[in-house]
Amino acid sequence: MELRPELTRPDTRLHASWLASHAEWPAGSHQDGAGLAAGDDVTSQEGFAAWVAKLLRSADPEVVPAPGRAHSTYWWITHDDVCLGAIELRHELTPLLLEAGGHIGYSVCPRYRRRGLATWALGTALDRARARGMDRVLLTCSPDNHASGRMIEKAGGVLEDVRDTVIGPKRRYWITL
Repeated sequence: MELRPELTRPDTRLHASWLASHAEWPAGSHQDGAGLAAGDDVTSQEGFAAWVAKLLRSADPEVVPAPGRAHSTYWWITHDDVCLGAIELRHELTPLLLEAGGHIGYSVCPRYRRRGLATWALGTALDRARARGMDRVLLTCSPDNHASGRMIEKAGGVLEDVRDTVIGPKRRYWITL
């Protein structure tokens, strides 16, 4: 099947599709860029609606972020209302994001990997960062995630360093927009 991806703002109408995608991840794994935190109830309609509202609020400059958090815009990578992954653009860097997380986090559902979706989503998020007036963004990945490192380099990422962080070792790349 040829995928025609879109970046879709989180939406409660995609509850079943998001849950199906989420179920494909190994139990306990972290979905970068999804904004899913421990304690978020995504299984019930009410809990999912509250989580989607939280994701949408995180981009609102009038809403003060939680301590240690940054304003962020979230999108789901979709094709015909099928959730394929997620990407987050953090509007600024907190100390933790500067050390280890970066401006952009992303992940693709395991069954949809190796189809160019992450590369497409990153390129689109970089365009949106540029449109926000950002002139440089930080991206990080684990040193053993060679596919992500190659993708970041292909997008213009320049390796600053590899360092041990509070969330494990990270390769840190800067992309000038």
